[in-house]
Amino acid sequence: MYIVVVGGGKVGFYLAKELVEANHEVLVIERDPAKCAEIAEVLGEIAMRGDGCEAAIQERAGVGRADLLLAVTGEDEDNLVACQVARHVFQLPRTVARINNPKNELIFRKLGIDSTVSATTAIMAHIEQELPTHPLISLLTLRHGFEIVEVKIPEDAAVVGRALKDVVLPHQSLVWGIVDAEGNPKAPTADTVLHAGDEVVAVTLQESEEALRAAFTGPPPERSF
Repeated sequence: MYIVVVGGGKVGFYLAKELVEANHEVLVIERDPAKCAEIAEVLGEIAMRGDGCEAAIQERAGVGRADLLLAVTGEDEDNLVACQVARHVFQLPRTVARINNPKNELIFRKLGIDSTVSATTAIMAHIEQELPTHPLISLLTLRHGFEIVEVKIPEDAAVVGRALKDVVLPHQSLVWGIVDAEGNPKAPTADTVLHAGDEVVAVTLQESEEALRAAFTGPPPERSF
């Protein structure tokens, strides 16, 4: 594969190193001449000085024939622009953007960036797995605004003892699997009965996460007398 990496900092350098060692054709676009020199000294002449947000620079880099562009600078705005230029000017089918502020992730999705990588979100996911009270964990971000999430059913949830077919899921949401309290995975059917401690693995739209969490963790409605 021919892969263009925008940003020659630590992330870009080590990505390029791994890709070169995997026998991919790699070009790093970096503004800082000192970083370009560092890359060249260790990895060979695979660095090009320039602003990866500019169409003229991407053209010189051959983005039009690339299989993938990775935008991994320390600035979310630059990563977004670099990916958009690659997609809309050179019709590159696949782009990946590094996100430093996880609050920007939804904006990247809405603007058509195929994949995003947020170190903050990844670390938080590991932390949340150690918090038994945390009801929803994002496991993987997919294309088109979808995510794979895990929801743990608490003891007081209204769905405890009910069949999966009786749970009203948000639009475009689907349960893929269930891991019971003993750690046994199972493929759910419409008649699968939900139990406290079950971990439900589902795919949903990012904007539907809260509704999905509520569907599996919400308490029973209060009785009126």
